[in-house]
Amino acid sequence: LVLGLDGAGKSSVLHSLATDRVKRGTAPTEGFNAVCVHAGETQMEFLEIGGSESLRSYWRMYLPKVLLLVYVVDSADHARLPVAKQLLHQLIQNDSTLPVVILANKQDLEGAYCITDIHDALALSDIGDKRKMFLIGTHVAEDGSEISSSMKDAKELITQLVLETQ
Repeated sequence: LVLGLDGAGKSSVLHSLATDRVKRGTAPTEGFNAVCVHAGETQMEFLEIGGSESLRSYWRMYLPKVLLLVYVVDSADHARLPVAKQLLHQLIQNDSTLPVVILANKQDLEGAYCITDIHDALALSDIGDKRKMFLIGTHVAEDGSEISSSMKDAKELITQLVLETQ
């Protein structure tokens, strides 16, 4: 399941993971977006739910059915990090075993918070140490180019976590 506030880059990240190519300027997801990602012999189905306020009520409904939560935040959108934090904490409070991969996206933008600042802004230390939780800085580079090494690392990690939980 791929969640995050509107504009965080969920669709661009998913497209990059699925095709190993960059596609910028994706239109906001109105509702749901399903993407299949192949990694070697592994095939993973990802469901992205739009991040606008009207769609957030659907997020929690899908959580019990997933193997992994990928939560995307916009590292340069400082004003909305408190909202992203609140929603993340609400989502995972009732499931202490669900693995979470947080992608601190848009690391290439001027003014983007570094990983330690994102860790603090999302209060990840408060979540506890029982769950598998990872924070990776990502960005999608120039349109049409190959994905960045950080996106390749994220894909490898997500694939490994999915294989472990199956």
